[in-house]
Amino acid sequence: MASILLVPVTSSFPCSSSSSPSLKQRGFTRTISASAKIPVPPINPKDPFLTKLASVAASSPELLLNRPLNSDTPPYLDIFDSPKLMATPATVERSVSYNEHRPRRPPPDLPSLLLHGRIVYIGMPLVPAVTELVIAELMYLQWMDPKEPIFLYINSTGTTRDDGETVGMESEGFAIYDAMMQLKNEIHTVAVGAAIGQACLLLAAGTKGNRFMMPHAKAMIQQPRAPSSGLMPASDVFIRAKEVIINRDTLVELLAKHTGNSTEVVANVMKRPFYMDSTRAKEFGVIDKILWRGQEQIMADVSAPEEWDKNAGIKAFDAI
Repeated sequence: MASILLVPVTSSFPCSSSSSPSLKQRGFTRTISASAKIPVPPINPKDPFLTKLASVAASSPELLLNRPLNSDTPPYLDIFDSPKLMATPATVERSVSYNEHRPRRPPPDLPSLLLHGRIVYIGMPLVPAVTELVIAELMYLQWMDPKEPIFLYINSTGTTRDDGETVGMESEGFAIYDAMMQLKNEIHTVAVGAAIGQACLLLAAGTKGNRFMMPHAKAMIQQPRAPSSGLMPASDVFIRAKEVIINRDTLVELLAKHTGNSTEVVANVMKRPFYMDSTRAKEFGVIDKILWRGQEQIMADVSAPEEWDKNAGIKAFDAI
């Protein structure tokens, strides 16, 4: 404590020789004026030591001023009945800063935060690790509440990479599809980037009326690809080729079931990669709604390309 209690005092010095060796020999005395008041500095009201000291200074200042010069007792502790100095660790009051708003424990990982909002996010190709996590999350959300919907966000290239190289078996997509069909919950699917191949099947497999797509997302369906045969004998290559054809036929049937198209139409467009923007995906039956923010009606009122050509005076043979 760096505070000093100042009191107006009157002092008397007897006229004695100026060569007195000490104050005691000179007869130094201190007397306190009756009207003396000790100004008390601002103190922390939660500090019991300073509170007690200030109380004594206000009521009996002589206890603080008339003290022995040489004492073995730490200063001011004798005014307490049972003096305790720092009996407990000091409480430091921190100022409000950035650290005040930091979490008291490590935050959970991002999939756990999304799972808390009943959101399952597929943001990678469908490899075994992704399939395992997605199916486990779907089962967990059904166990938590079999009546609340589950939101499946999709941004995946399916069982291939963006360059077309196969990274997973077709069974990875079929496994997630079967899990979705077994759940009691409604599943709201949302394409937020790309839904290619098996990922497009998962997008179309959502609950009817709750299949969405972002305005600039892309969907694409294509035939399954056979993995690299390497040094396999011809008989094994033939077996693998037969399995790829079976997976293709299964994919065609499931897409036809969920899009409302015939198997012939789906098989015909799948002969080559068939890309769809949000509008075309809605027309093909992959999704039900485009997630515009107040712009869906505006896009619905836009004239068809043929109407634009007609209004501009462009004839059909001019464009050939």
